[in-house]
Amino acid sequence: MHFLDLVKLRQSNRAYGDTVVEREKIERVLEAGRLSPSANNAQSWTFVVANNAETKNRVADATHTLGGSFVRQAPVIIALVAEKPILISRFGSAFKKIDFTSLDIGIAAAHICLQAAEIGLGTCMLESFDEKKAKIALGVPDNRRIALLITLGYPADRQREKKRKAFDDVVRWNRY
Repeated sequence: MHFLDLVKLRQSNRAYGDTVVEREKIERVLEAGRLSPSANNAQSWTFVVANNAETKNRVADATHTLGGSFVRQAPVIIALVAEKPILISRFGSAFKKIDFTSLDIGIAAAHICLQAAEIGLGTCMLESFDEKKAKIALGVPDNRRIALLITLGYPADRQREKKRKAFDDVVRWNRY
C-alpha cells in the first residue's frame, strides 16, 4: 500500500464490531507510536491500554462524545499519558512558547492510527473526556495528564469520502 492510500484509508471510526483485537496487533500499533519522533527525543509519553471489558467500559464512561456509545463498542481504548518532559524539552518549550509534549503526543497518535489502518483496524481520537474519571479507571497518577484517548477495534462503519479543503486553499509556495 502506498502511503497516500493509507492516509486516505484512515478515518475516525464510530462503529466497531465485537471481534477481539489480537494482542500482536495491539502491540504493533503501540510500536508505531513508540517509534514516532519527538522533540529532543524526549519520548514524553506512556501508552496505557484498556482491553479488558471492565476497565475499558470505565474509561468509555468517562468520555463526552455525541452518540458516545461507539466508545463502549470499541474493544480497546489507548490512553496517551503525557510524561514530564526532559530538561532540554522544558527549556525549548518555554523559549519557543510551544508545548512540545502535546505536539509529540499528536505525532505518536497519528502513527498509532495510521498503523492501525494499515492492518485493518479502526481508530478514533478522543479529546473530550473526564480526565479524573479516566485516570482513576486506569490508575494514572495525579501528577500525570491523559492527553488523548484512542479507540481501537475492527471497524463496522463504512469507508467515507474525505471532505477536505482544496489543495490550493491550504498550500502556499514561497510566501503566504
